[in-house]
Amino acid sequence: MNSPQLRQTRGRVLSSSEINKSPAGSGGDLESSLIQIYHHHHHNSLKLRDQAEKAKKDAIKKAGRVSDLLVEAVNGGVQESFINEKRIEAEIRALASTIARFMKQTDQWLAASHAINTAVKEIGDFENWMKSMDFDCKSINAAIRNIYQQ
Repeated sequence: MNSPQLRQTRGRVLSSSEINKSPAGSGGDLESSLIQIYHHHHHNSLKLRDQAEKAKKDAIKKAGRVSDLLVEAVNGGVQESFINEKRIEAEIRALASTIARFMKQTDQWLAASHAINTAVKEIGDFENWMKSMDFDCKSINAAIRNIYQQ
């Protein structure tokens, strides 16, 4: 198979007219042309396979890169959300303690205002009692003067 004739024909593909020009008795030219076509096809197939393999590796590499970028983008958002969540939780705790402090202060204010209200009522009651006592004293004094004058 590795005849000198075969090595020569590997370099180029014979056209159909060149194949037809060969003498009818020379089956070697047809055979060499077929072998040349076969080798040319085989060489092209290998090139295509190599190109396909390179394209596949490149596509896998690019898909991995896209995947990494997507994961990074999602993780960045998740990380930012996590940090924001922690900040919000800290603010909630601070607000809860402030609310508790304000509730205690409000309760104290309510107790103080209730005490003041009670004292004012007592003052009002005392004032009414004093007016009543004043009126009673004046009535008794008037009655005693009337009795004394008669």
